[in-house]
Amino acid sequence: GRLSRRLLPLLLRRGSTPSISPARALSTAAVTADAPAAAAAAAAEEEAMTIKGVRISGRPLYMDMQATTPVDPRVLDAMLPFYLSRYGNPHSRTHLYGWESDAAVEEARARVASLVGADPREIFFTSGATECNNIAVKGVMRFYRDRRRHVVTTQTEHKCVLDSCRYLQQEGFEVTYLPVRPDGLVDVAQLADAIRPDTGLVSVMAVNNEIGVVQPLEEIGRICKEKGVPFHTDAAQALGKIPIDVNQMGIGLMSLSAHKIYGPKGVGALYLRRRPRIRVEPQMSGGGQERGIRSGTVPTPLVVGFGAACEIAAKEMDYDHRRASVLQQRLLDGIRGQVDDIVINGSMEHRYPGNLNLSFAYVEGESLLMGLKEVAVSSGSACTSASLEPSYVLRALGVEEDMAHTSIRFGIGRFTTEEEVDRAIELTVHQVKKLRDMSPLYEMAKAGIDLKSIQWAQH
Repeated sequence: GRLSRRLLPLLLRRGSTPSISPARALSTAAVTADAPAAAAAAAAEEEAMTIKGVRISGRPLYMDMQATTPVDPRVLDAMLPFYLSRYGNPHSRTHLYGWESDAAVEEARARVASLVGADPREIFFTSGATECNNIAVKGVMRFYRDRRRHVVTTQTEHKCVLDSCRYLQQEGFEVTYLPVRPDGLVDVAQLADAIRPDTGLVSVMAVNNEIGVVQPLEEIGRICKEKGVPFHTDAAQALGKIPIDVNQMGIGLMSLSAHKIYGPKGVGALYLRRRPRIRVEPQMSGGGQERGIRSGTVPTPLVVGFGAACEIAAKEMDYDHRRASVLQQRLLDGIRGQVDDIVINGSMEHRYPGNLNLSFAYVEGESLLMGLKEVAVSSGSACTSASLEPSYVLRALGVEEDMAHTSIRFGIGRFTTEEEVDRAIELTVHQVKKLRDMSPLYEMAKAGIDLKSIQWAQH
């Protein structure tokens, strides 16, 4: 309302001709209301676009929710005032603009804390989960370097945790990379045995970004508490999707990200336990914001969006979970009912239902992805997909290289529709059948030939 009326004269002075009414110029509800007309215009405008050499008839349907999620319109509505009128620096202590921004940041901090059962004073805003993981892994070990020289983690962690551990190894620390079972879960007895008197940190991801398996956080937290070792979990894929209680689960440090729960990109939060207190060495020098843990101006609009996303997730988590379960089953049944030789990667029993990672035998993964131009899906983590190597997560599960190369990750979210799932089934089945018709390996396998027994000649 007020923001729209103030902005409209500026738009008109610049020669713009807004196509919606002044009162609704900035309302995200207007986007929904005008959707049919907007969709028709967009379809005409985007017909036959070419991006990175690939010709696409229009925007593909989006099923890559583990890579990122769309911003919930309610989140955007909460953010807009802090871009246009309440734009003060939250660290400015001498005027209203700073005070109201600071109050908004603290309200958002309380909302993030509430979602995970934490004290707001234990939440520190960062740029995202990658920065949180760096602060947690490097920060803890460097602070306690005189007494603690060993880290325990798993082979299926996010790349930034693994790279942080390798960085510590170059500084003389020791790291144990635990294998996982074929279902993707860590063996808690093996984890307990790996903890030494000089272990300074155990880091295990809550929900895996590639295969969606949910690790036994409560068991791991109990073991760490018994042995007096801080427990860190990368919960970027878990926040707002599965219930998290840092006290019940014995979590000492936790990495969170806004853009995985329908919030904005560029903001995350580190949970750092106060009692018993866990200390970290800051990884960035500066003005001492966020109580010295993470210097730099806190981006008020992004933080407000993060808080709004957490508040919505707290209210709608159960509904979202049930709906994702129904859509996941619909997707799986639809594909399995028409295509054979499919492997589900990761446990189905201990899994977040918004993730479905499938391998299709006798199909080349890159060809399958290129054939699915109308569906935005992934062959693994968006953070490591620049590599042509098969997924290290799938290889850690014991998946053979040829099957690891054929994996597709389908991501289902809050705004995924049944029609989109049905279309994804149709396109996937068509493309798999098409590629298998061209595959001599599939023909040989169907003829009963054991492909592993064949000695391939080199020319």
